[in-house]
Amino acid sequence: MEHKGFTLWFTGLSGAGKSTLAGRVAEELRRRGMKIEILDGDEVRTNLSKGLGFSKEDRDTNIRRIGYVCKLLTRNGVVAISAAISPYREVRDHNREQIGSFVEVYVTCSIEELTRRDVKGLYKKALAGEVKNFTGVSDPYEPPLTPEVTVDTERQREAESLRAILDYLERAGWIPSGEAKNDIRYRTSISDI
Repeated sequence: MEHKGFTLWFTGLSGAGKSTLAGRVAEELRRRGMKIEILDGDEVRTNLSKGLGFSKEDRDTNIRRIGYVCKLLTRNGVVAISAAISPYREVRDHNREQIGSFVEVYVTCSIEELTRRDVKGLYKKALAGEVKNFTGVSDPYEPPLTPEVTVDTERQREAESLRAILDYLERAGWIPSGEAKNDIRYRTSISDI
């Protein structure tokens, strides 16, 4: 069965859980027979946007590039999953308009919790003024106004966030139901997280 491509765009602060959830959603959609590509923010910066800095212009260029690749994948029947901070609303909205088949997932978490989780200590350094241009601290992050899905990784377990995303995608008709296939592995994997 041929599935329609779409872009699943995760946005949120560094450490909120975008990449983790993107990977879990990708695993599940592959089990359902869908073609998936993940464009992770860190990987894209290394391979597609090498040389770009962290000015607003460079950040916008990076997110536009990710959006362009997502557009190409989407129109060719692939589910493109972007997991990049993408701090500016205007560029995310531009990508939504360009791609068309676009689902925005806002992954929210408080700065206090992100600082507690941060093994590299970047939030602590940014809050002390030692790291410049740090999104959410010394650089702006503009949360989406009307995302299709919002998950709060501070208050929800990973399984709850994953379930909320998959439930939306099923209800909206983007993906086939996992239950329709009576997929025991799927039900087990969700409940065992």
